[in-house]
Amino acid sequence: MWLAAFTSAVGTWIQRFAQQWLILSLTGSAFILGLNTFLAELPLLLFTLIGGVIADRHDRRHLLMGSQAVQMLCALALTAIVFFDVTRVRYILALSFIAGLAQAFGGPAFQSLVPSLVPRKHLPNAVALNSIQFNLAQAIGPAIGGIVLVSLGMAACFGLNGLSFLVVIVVLHSMEVPRPTPGPRKPILAELGGGLSYVRHGGALLALTVLAFATTSLALPIRAFLPVFATDAAHLSRMMTTLGIGAVAGALVVAWLGSFTHMGRTLLLAQIVFGGLVAAFALVPTSVLSYVLLFLGGAALLMIFSLTNSLVQLAVPEELRGRVMSIYLVAFRGGMPLGSLLSGYFISQFSAPIVIATNGLLLSVVAAGFLGFDKRVREL
Repeated sequence: MWLAAFTSAVGTWIQRFAQQWLILSLTGSAFILGLNTFLAELPLLLFTLIGGVIADRHDRRHLLMGSQAVQMLCALALTAIVFFDVTRVRYILALSFIAGLAQAFGGPAFQSLVPSLVPRKHLPNAVALNSIQFNLAQAIGPAIGGIVLVSLGMAACFGLNGLSFLVVIVVLHSMEVPRPTPGPRKPILAELGGGLSYVRHGGALLALTVLAFATTSLALPIRAFLPVFATDAAHLSRMMTTLGIGAVAGALVVAWLGSFTHMGRTLLLAQIVFGGLVAAFALVPTSVLSYVLLFLGGAALLMIFSLTNSLVQLAVPEELRGRVMSIYLVAFRGGMPLGSLLSGYFISQFSAPIVIATNGLLLSVVAAGFLGFDKRVREL
């Protein structure tokens, strides 16, 4: 499963690199870049909670296979659009939305599937290793994408991503994973309300959800707007690769540590540092130092992702896992489109360095507030 997910993630990053450059080439607009991210992530805000209820009711493998199939068709459609030279920005935006819709139902199923594959005591290690595969792909994907774009063209980047989903579908089909054992069936909204109530009264779960939203809405838009800081496609590829290599390093640190004392305090300190690194990158002229900041930022970001996910997974009972993880995913993934859309608007009014730096400093302030005044996460 790890190898299959890695293959698919490499394809995803090849497409993400090519798609960002395609949109910027067609429009030259930071706002359209942000809008594309917003539309790709919007379905997560609208449908992930329902996806969590369904993940607690049905075979998570089948849900994931359906999600992968829809995303594969979207990638192949984008391949055809570019190959036959009928590219329109509205087509790209529509396909981003449809692929996001598939992820809204596949995300809770995948997050709920991971604990079924490892013993509970090794869950933090597994979460970190899962982060490694995605972010190792982030390091490799853009580099491969740059080579493919130059040698084979834009359409080949999207076609490779489409084919990569087949690997996951084949592996999921061959796996045997226990199905969830749901309690008595209730209406979907009633079961959803049960998950929301558990998070609301779960103490640290609510605080972790707020922190996840703060990270993705304030600091993660730097990924969406890296093309604005790039001088050409090769520069963008190098920056995305550096960010990904740093992320792998951060995930390796968390995987090596596993479950340890003061995980919550470490999470908050990593968020403070990450916010500062984002601000510094935005304000420093392009140089060797900017690559160092990207590397360290990628490491801090993945430590944040892995620690937050591990703490949430460890606090969730199995019968509510799909619903609680869907709430976490809405905050985690939902913050990105909102942050990207707002950041894109403010960048059009001011400048990318000012807006991205302000976002990073705000994240540091939020994390420092939790560290100083809220013991729910600090004492985990």
